[in-house]
Amino acid sequence: MEKQTKEGEEKPSELLSNEERDMDLEADDAAAETATSLRAEVYLKACRWLGAAPVSSFLRDSGAAALNLNSYGVGRLGAEALALALKHDCVVAHLELEDNGLDADGTRCLMKMLQENNTVRSLNLSNNHLGPRGAGVVSKMLSDNYNVTSLKLSGNNFDDSAAKCLSEALKGDFVVKELDLSNNSFSEAGGELLAQMLGSNMGIELLNLSWNPFRLGAAAALSAALKVNSTLTRLRLSHCGLGRAEAQSLAQALKQNSTLALLDLSWNCLDDPAVAPLCQGLSTNGTLGVLKLCGNPVTSLGALALLRAVKANTNSAVEELDISNVFVCETFVELLREVRCQRPSLNVHYSVLSSVTRNTSALNTFKEFLKERSETLASFFQALDEGKTLTVSTSDFRRAVKEVKAPLDEQQLDWLVRRFDKNCTATIKYRSVRVLGGHS
Repeated sequence: MEKQTKEGEEKPSELLSNEERDMDLEADDAAAETATSLRAEVYLKACRWLGAAPVSSFLRDSGAAALNLNSYGVGRLGAEALALALKHDCVVAHLELEDNGLDADGTRCLMKMLQENNTVRSLNLSNNHLGPRGAGVVSKMLSDNYNVTSLKLSGNNFDDSAAKCLSEALKGDFVVKELDLSNNSFSEAGGELLAQMLGSNMGIELLNLSWNPFRLGAAAALSAALKVNSTLTRLRLSHCGLGRAEAQSLAQALKQNSTLALLDLSWNCLDDPAVAPLCQGLSTNGTLGVLKLCGNPVTSLGALALLRAVKANTNSAVEELDISNVFVCETFVELLREVRCQRPSLNVHYSVLSSVTRNTSALNTFKEFLKERSETLASFFQALDEGKTLTVSTSDFRRAVKEVKAPLDEQQLDWLVRRFDKNCTATIKYRSVRVLGGHS
């Protein structure tokens, strides 16, 4: 219910004349300053009229295109005052209102403001206790939206009923480019609705659904949507409880999707068997540039499979692979060096034990040692090959390395032997390109 105007006091929305509202702000800096001053005046008058505490940051930054009022305790009445001040504003394009206790009623005031304001392009309403009712308010705005391209609605206790109304509003939409629905309470059913929306949506490029308890049904629907969607480039699904079955569905989508550039699957339940189908998807996909798998129970074997899949696909676009919690093995480190010779831009985040680093540096350490002695790796082996068979026994190699007192510990020496004798034949064929060329 609208608050009654105090005697002798104008309603804030009537403070500006039509002539003042229609000022051409781009034509005259003086006019812009006047408009900013009038907006601040409307805001202060509205706060007095509604009994809301003014936010000093709004007054201080009232001339800025980006207005950050996150965590200022704006509240419902403060939201109404802001709505009155911004109704005819032509400056603010990015409005941040996260964590302000706006609830559904405060949000309704802002949505009404957006019906007349055509300047605001991005809006952050995360963590404002909107609930399903607030989702309905936002959905109504989205149905007639032609201006807001970025919308953040994280942490608002949205359930499956909220997913339904949001999905209906966004079906066929082409205006919203970035949508953040992370950290809500969508279950499998809500996830399916949002996935189906994505199948018919024509605008969303970034979709964040992290921290929602999705399961197989939602993943299958999402996979089906990704096969036909032609606009989504970034999809975030971290902390969604995804496992082997969900990975299988997403892998099928990777085989057919040709637009997705970033896929964030961090902190799920994806183990080595779950990574296997993802590797199949990576072996044919030609657009995915960033894959995030940090925080999953992947081992060095899964990490090695991922790297091999990237290497095998000559059309792969992968430039960043995040498996930063995985402690990789020596084979992975050496394969990565090899892949980077072909693809220098490849950036892989991983963990490695110091012993692995020492082992993988053993060959270069040994070469440098021989160089100081005016020897080469080839000449070292030739000196051991008395019969000119182009082979040396691993025991003779071990003995010779120790006799010349090369700066290698037992682990490094073991690694060199395994590297030269991968088939465990107790013989080193030193004419091998890998041995003499030292590729690593």
